Amino acid sequence: MAVSFDDISNAAKLIEGRVLRTPSVRSNALSRLSGADVVLKLESLQHTSSFKLRGALVKLLSLSEAEQKTGVVAASAGNHAQGVAYHAKELNIPATIYMPVGTSFTKVQRTESYGATVVLEGDGLAEARERAQVFADANGKQFIHPYDDEKIIAGQGSVGLELMQDFPDLEILIIPIGGGGLIAGSAIAAKQANPDIEIIGVEAELYPSMKGAINGAPDTSGGQTVAEGIAVKTPGNLTRPIIEERVSDILLVSESALELAVQVYLESQRLVVEGAGAAPLAALLENPERFKGKKVGLIVSGGNIDSRLLSSILMRGLVRQGRLARLRLSISDSPGALAIVSRLIGDNGGNIIEVYHQRLFYDIPVKLAEIDVVVETLDTIHVERIIEKLINAGFQVRRLGGTSTDGG
Repeated sequence: MAVSFDDISNAAKLIEGRVLRTPSVRSNALSRLSGADVVLKLESLQHTSSFKLRGALVKLLSLSEAEQKTGVVAASAGNHAQGVAYHAKELNIPATIYMPVGTSFTKVQRTESYGATVVLEGDGLAEARERAQVFADANGKQFIHPYDDEKIIAGQGSVGLELMQDFPDLEILIIPIGGGGLIAGSAIAAKQANPDIEIIGVEAELYPSMKGAINGAPDTSGGQTVAEGIAVKTPGNLTRPIIEERVSDILLVSESALELAVQVYLESQRLVVEGAGAAPLAALLENPERFKGKKVGLIVSGGNIDSRLLSSILMRGLVRQGRLARLRLSISDSPGALAIVSRLIGDNGGNIIEVYHQRLFYDIPVKLAEIDVVVETLDTIHVERIIEKLINAGFQVRRLGGTSTDGG
């Protein structure tokens, strides 16, 4: 095997004191919610809010003095970029990071803040990586691969090593899979500590690249996912055989499950977690019977999530839970009609947040108006009670299933 437990152990010693030994904590809230005994490994608390800087440091320290002086190149849309840039600055290594055109300004700014030169090229990560490799080869610089590198895998394996040192009695370990560096390294470390532990990988449904490669299925990866950190179309050549040998199953999680997991982390643990980092919890919550009564470790791999995306996830979560509802009513276009609606909603415990008033278009009778009312409520039952009261008062009411204005 290309990477051994000794490699991971040596990597852990090498980076000791230079990266955070992130806490492993038991979660009472998630244990109650899932029915499993849940332990969290909080890599979201790292210096760059991701585990990626572990492998990056191991790789950079393996370079010769001449290679360090010449500089390094990486391609990433986020966490790998920041991990390489962070330690390159500490080691005085010139770093050039290729990021796809359209990468958010926040991610570019964070990477540049660590002293790296950012080049925006390529329509996607694959194309940016190709450009980065060409640049590295042409200039004699070392290309730092995000996962398909023995040093990177060994560094990421220190996550699993630490977790098993803290909780050696774990029965199951659930780990997100992108290219496979984190799960490959952590699986080696975990199996060394406990050969009977079950390792479960998690991929987004839209990017089942590793599961497809292992099962010989056609590649269907593509689309917009909240778990962009594991939106990888090409799994690692070095990581794949390790995963095939040591990982018992790979679960695919839906976008709604990923959104819910991000929301649950924030509400129950007060943790800001990105979509990829929330994938293990999404798998746990979507498959409760599989993990019920087991002691389960979840690697929270990162916390870099755009604030606007987080805001949208939280608001959509409120809608799913019935804590925010959009009601469409037909009312008389006369003074006092809207006041009656407002009073009925308020008297029944609803809080009106927004009102959209429509009276001009041809499909509404001239003596009627149509209004959309966004109401803050306790839950779905509370919404239905308010709707019932409005109908009993003579109003035509329907609850919209989304944020569109056409009832869709």
